[in-house]
Amino acid sequence: MSTSSPDSLARNGAVQPDATAQDIYDAGMVVRREVLGAAHVDRANAGKDSFTEDYQDMITRIAWGGIWTRPGLNRQMRSAVTLTALVAHGHWEELAMHIRAALNNGLSRDEIKEILLQTAIYCSVPSANSAFKTAQKVFAEIDANEPN
Repeated sequence: MSTSSPDSLARNGAVQPDATAQDIYDAGMVVRREVLGAAHVDRANAGKDSFTEDYQDMITRIAWGGIWTRPGLNRQMRSAVTLTALVAHGHWEELAMHIRAALNNGLSRDEIKEILLQTAIYCSVPSANSAFKTAQKVFAEIDANEPN
């Protein structure tokens, strides 16, 4: 068993020689909650059943524990890469979730706009068009829920 805390592993890379599968999962859960928000993660976990349980475990360990904890890129850069990949493949629901995550990770709306402009060139104008519509909807939902 690792002697590092999940928070420490979440910041310094969870995949270490002495890390257990549980250590990686726990560090992944820390990052997943910080990036996506506790409410989103709680909903995902509440909705899991015997069919989806292994999938939820896998994405927490591999995506969040194995990749998002790596020290080689900061979270803003990981968000930029993720947004671009989601636009390139047309995953609009995931894009909406990761636009929120990018804001949680410290990207500004202007930086997200620049990322989406870049995708128009490298992913396609129709994809960027859908991405901008998705971002508008996300921003409108956030603005509607902000206290005056």
